[in-house]
Amino acid sequence: MDFKPVREEKGIKYKELRIFSDQELHNYTDEELKKFKMKHPIPMCEELEKGPWPSFVADAKREALHRRKLGQEKLMIERDVVEDLLGQLELSFEHGETHWKHGGIVGVFGYGGGVIGRYSDLQEKFPSIAHFHTMRVNQPASKFYTSDYLRTLCDLWEYRGSGMMNFHGSTGDIILLGTFTEQLEPIFFELGHVLDQDLGGSGSNMRTPSCCIGKARCEWSCIDTQDLCYEMTQYFQDQLHRPQFPYKYKLKFDGCPNCCVASLARSDTAFIGTWRDEIRIDQKAVQAYIGGEIEPNGGAHAGKDWGKFDIEKEVINLCPTGCMWMEGKTLKIDNGECNRCMHCINAMPRALRPGKDTGVSLLYGAKAPILEGAQLGILTIPFVKAEPPYDNLKAIQEKVWDWWMEEGKNRERLGELIQRQGVSRLLEVIGVPPMPQMVKEPRSNPYIFWKEEDVPGGWKRDIKDYRSRHKR
Repeated sequence: MDFKPVREEKGIKYKELRIFSDQELHNYTDEELKKFKMKHPIPMCEELEKGPWPSFVADAKREALHRRKLGQEKLMIERDVVEDLLGQLELSFEHGETHWKHGGIVGVFGYGGGVIGRYSDLQEKFPSIAHFHTMRVNQPASKFYTSDYLRTLCDLWEYRGSGMMNFHGSTGDIILLGTFTEQLEPIFFELGHVLDQDLGGSGSNMRTPSCCIGKARCEWSCIDTQDLCYEMTQYFQDQLHRPQFPYKYKLKFDGCPNCCVASLARSDTAFIGTWRDEIRIDQKAVQAYIGGEIEPNGGAHAGKDWGKFDIEKEVINLCPTGCMWMEGKTLKIDNGECNRCMHCINAMPRALRPGKDTGVSLLYGAKAPILEGAQLGILTIPFVKAEPPYDNLKAIQEKVWDWWMEEGKNRERLGELIQRQGVSRLLEVIGVPPMPQMVKEPRSNPYIFWKEEDVPGGWKRDIKDYRSRHKR
């Protein structure tokens, strides 16, 4: 069923919702920051401020000074939270171990995910981080924000949390770092009723779906990634907010095979926009590239003399399937051999474009574990149409989840289940016939275990019939 909002989303007006004045937000000078002395000595942390790169320690110091000058009466949790955080981090460096403990489940009413409980095991030494819970906030599709929204969110977190945030977590969420248990419900209420913003996923559930910028700004996008991401997020709310899976599950949506949100490598189900007709070619533009009238790669390599553009060297010879060639002044493409790598389109964007018959490829099982190494998704369905309300994609996804929830072990990602039971089992679950391209290498196991339905006559064959066909 297509999701329809029950009311219009309201516009956020920072002037009406702000908590702190401009004077309170800009309450210290550069000179004060230079002279600022932290509550705890942190020599090892301060080593991270050296060098040419931005440092989270330097940012944390700015926030610590800002909170100290605001004063406790302007804040709902302890003023010293950032200083105690750096103090505990210094001890973690010194001791070679973390001083965070889990301590139990914490969350908001009705949700099993969205809040990650953190407790210090040095609460007497660092009382302001006795609780230091993280909240994940569901980012807008393609991460489009208004400045009013961001400023309102920052004010809220300064007031009820540590003031420290992360844009964005590896899944895509806005990460609000550090608050006390009694502030979780007020923050949740403000997010939902004032900012029209929901919590994201955490724990053994569907994590917050994430998508690329899509048709909003990208000419290569084959699908409306924002609409698809929004619809899937709303439709699978129960899987997002109430952990019920063996482990985490990520959905990511890329508008084209350039894969800008890395769905190929970082999602259990990757929806990658593609086309099944021919690449569109503007032969006049091809000649303009060859003649040097148009810069290759959209001008991305400007600033250095790379020499004259060579279509043979820079495009045709780099085609992974060798499906391109020149016939005189005409560029030819064998589209049946094209694997949609996008290299030629990226190199000559004004001459080549994706086809018009668009949809998505579905890939399963990608993950990036620390111990075993990265695993890319398995291309399982090369093409399926992606049109609202996307019932075909929802049905396929529910089949995969039914199998994974029934067969998956505790903390076993989908990719690991596929490794354990085989790609053939995944194909059975979603009803896709096997293809030669899915075979990684010839089988090395000499034993084939047949299923009864694959054997003519099954297991209970008539011995007389067998002997009539196999006489001694």
